Amino acid sequence: MPLVYSELRRIARRHLGCRPPGQTLESAALANEAYLKLVRAGGVHCESRVHFLALCSQIIRRILVDHARSRGYAKRGGGAVQIPLDEEVIAAETHQVDVLALDEALTSLFEFDPRKARVVELRYFGGLSVEETAEVLGISPETAKRDWKTAKAWLFGELSGETDRRGS
Repeated sequence: MPLVYSELRRIARRHLGCRPPGQTLESAALANEAYLKLVRAGGVHCESRVHFLALCSQIIRRILVDHARSRGYAKRGGGAVQIPLDEEVIAAETHQVDVLALDEALTSLFEFDPRKARVVELRYFGGLSVEETAEVLGISPETAKRDWKTAKAWLFGELSGETDRRGS
């Protein structure tokens, strides 16, 4: 339990370390909720630390989205839970993203490129490195890097409204 919980706390602090004023979700609560979901699932077998983190990335994404929805926030903005979309999450000023908008954009990305969406989920929500992400997905680190870069650019376009919806 101590190893699992400390990993969950690290991931939770990474996500909520730069939270805006009024944010009601604390990193301890996020880690506790993720841990409880793991315990309730029972019989979850993880082959390695990397597979455990991959599972955590999905759980944490769901918790953050559920929390944002339960707070009744608007689709894009309106005081919604803001989380940075950047590799250096704890760095000073980073781009803040509405978690519901990010979830919606990731769902859209998954429809036409599941691997890139999974790379974002693993790297962003799970805190996996490029090498760990590559291991989980069975791809080379170079491919994981390329997918991460492409997916971030696509998500930025989606979240900023700069995407050309006509496909031209």
